[in-house]
Amino acid sequence: MAASGSTAEARPRGLPSPKPLGRLLPRVAPYRARLLTAFVCLVIAAAAGLVFPLVIGYLLDAAFELKDRGALDRIALALLGIFAVQAIANFVQVYLLSSTTERVVATLREDTFAHLIRLSPAFFTDRRTGELTSRLSSDLALLQSLLGTWISELSRQILFLVGGIIMLTITNPGLTLTTLAVVPLVVGAAIVFGRALRKATTGVQDRIADAMGTADEAFGSIRTVQSFTREPVETARFRSLLEGVVTVAVHRAKLRAGFFGVVGFVAFASVVAVLWQGGAQVLAGRLTAGALVAFLFYALTVAAAVGALASLFGNFQEAVGATLRVFELLDTPPTVADPAAPVTLERPVRGAVSLDDVTFAYSDEAGPVLRNVSLRFAPGEIVALVGRSGAGKTTMASLVPRFWDVTGGRITLDGHDLRTLALHDLRGAIGIVPQEPTLFSGTVRDNIAYARPDASDADVEGAARAAHAWEFITRLPEGLDTRVGERGVKLSGGQRQRIAIARVFLKNPAVVILDEATSSLDSESEHLVEAALGELLHGRTTIIIAHRLSTVRRADRVVVLDQGRIVEEGTHETLVALGGLYHALHARQFAGLADTLVE
Repeated sequence: MAASGSTAEARPRGLPSPKPLGRLLPRVAPYRARLLTAFVCLVIAAAAGLVFPLVIGYLLDAAFELKDRGALDRIALALLGIFAVQAIANFVQVYLLSSTTERVVATLREDTFAHLIRLSPAFFTDRRTGELTSRLSSDLALLQSLLGTWISELSRQILFLVGGIIMLTITNPGLTLTTLAVVPLVVGAAIVFGRALRKATTGVQDRIADAMGTADEAFGSIRTVQSFTREPVETARFRSLLEGVVTVAVHRAKLRAGFFGVVGFVAFASVVAVLWQGGAQVLAGRLTAGALVAFLFYALTVAAAVGALASLFGNFQEAVGATLRVFELLDTPPTVADPAAPVTLERPVRGAVSLDDVTFAYSDEAGPVLRNVSLRFAPGEIVALVGRSGAGKTTMASLVPRFWDVTGGRITLDGHDLRTLALHDLRGAIGIVPQEPTLFSGTVRDNIAYARPDASDADVEGAARAAHAWEFITRLPEGLDTRVGERGVKLSGGQRQRIAIARVFLKNPAVVILDEATSSLDSESEHLVEAALGELLHGRTTIIIAHRLSTVRRADRVVVLDQGRIVEEGTHETLVALGGLYHALHARQFAGLADTLVE
């Protein structure tokens, strides 16, 4: 089975770009009744707007030609009624469309997040979190504008354009030809400028994503940034990226300005031509002043509709670029996924793990990290993986929960190939205690119960006691309800580690993967964490990525890796006496003061 390289989950090349509106239709379909009602209201509002110039013409003729006060009053009241109907129709249409857009975009944002969070770690090694959050925020905001205003305005302006042309033809066919002469020019400008606008907008969004990725990276490493006093450097780097955003955005602004300038000039030049030709007809007695004003209003309506449609075309090109990027994320295939027909994992899980001739490479270009590794972990056995940095220890441990899939060979749990098991079942049987524990910004209770959200308070407390965390939790201002801050910043390293261990206790897995949880702790915290680990590992199959001698001595068996191969295997005493790589690492530990077995 192919490994997950950093580009493995990129969208396959050669596929046609997804059509945004076509991709959105299934998401909009459940709201078709609301949208149909909104469209009816839009037609009513547009019809009211198209009647307005005709009534204005009658009003002017009543005042200047007929000099009929009664007719003038009736026409004025009719205009108020038209405006009232238009206002109600506009309110209903805007409310229905806006509320529907909010729901559709929220669902799409949720689906994008749910898809991304299921992708394997390989995808995230090539993407920064700031870039992904930019897709979820700014790109989808452009999509929201596309749905919320663009479609509504497109429909409105098409109605005004078609209706205006019909009314122009009815009012004065000769002047209609003069008015419509502008349309081909505006359409041509829209096509030329629209393509350039789409490209420019995609460039702006890409650079914004880069800038946000840099900001997120700096914020996530704020202590390192400040400890090295690199604030000016990070600011300069962010400023440089923003300058790139501004450069491309200014280019886009030039395109917009040129587009609107051309369209505006052409549209209003046509109005001047209509005024000149219509004025000549009034002077000749072939047209009343009221009819000319009505025709002028219709001409302005058509000109405004053409200009608006051209503008909307430009906005559509901008939104399409952002929308395509969102759908590209949704189209990213997971390289580690559930099998079509998963095998049921028997309960209780015994925890027998076996690597059979396993080979693994992170990408086709990179060389193998593991080479033909075969290893057995008996139920309840504690095995320490030892070796120099880059020997393949962490990679081996990451293959067991299927964060990546093996390139060759297979890994089994209780005799089942991992690729035949549902990920929920497989990962539910495995607990991981990382070297740097990950806590969320909620409460202590939330973080422990993350393993089992339906756990009772008694279960949470029991897990905290087993992890030797209850003592410090009771001293916190609000106990289990104390908020730990982003990434647990309000707690010490030892406290964060014990909460992480409590979380695994609550999960109660059959297999535990331990990435040297005490390597960065002070002696007092290390003693407490070691005590917690002693209880956690009892009776569970345990894979320890070992860096320290104290951890190795806890193991039933030690496996020494070098350049992706198993070179030694046995107990601590046996390997020391063997005089090989483990002996050299052990001797180096005693030659220095650090309690370490790796470089």
